[in-house]
Amino acid sequence: MLKIFTTQLTGLFKKMSEQEEFAFEDGARLLAQASLGEGKILIHGFNEMEAIVFEALHGAEPLPKADRLFVNGQLTEIDETDRILLITRFSSDEEAIALAKQLREQGHWIVAISAVTETSSPSLVDYVDVHIDTKLTKPLIPDEDGSRFGFPSVMTALFAYHGLVLTIKEILSEY
Repeated sequence: MLKIFTTQLTGLFKKMSEQEEFAFEDGARLLAQASLGEGKILIHGFNEMEAIVFEALHGAEPLPKADRLFVNGQLTEIDETDRILLITRFSSDEEAIALAKQLREQGHWIVAISAVTETSSPSLVDYVDVHIDTKLTKPLIPDEDGSRFGFPSVMTALFAYHGLVLTIKEILSEY
């Protein structure tokens, strides 16, 4: 099973790095604007994606100029030099969509990470400037009864996050 999981996850990472290449570049460019100027990169992870926020703020290599979008349950003060990174499991997450819509209406620049789902309702993609698709819409391993299991949503979002950070680092090294 571990071999199947590893193969599937590796394929997903490869697909993400190939198909989302321009989104990584555009997202990193947008977030780097805060790093180059007076702004901050304000991050919010919905549910299990709080792990990405923790990595950005307290990991082995914290993201410079990063901070939480919410402090004690309250939206932090955002100015025009700040950039926002939202992370959620699916692009159909209603809470994420509502927040992105509110932030967009206030004129803020937003990068988002989520798996794009096929829905007829609004999508997070519609309310952000750059979206990175994790491609993880169903569990990776088929079971004998036809069901599936093994849904590494945090792992795929963390891969996307690190892809953004590596690209930001490249951009900043040019300045």
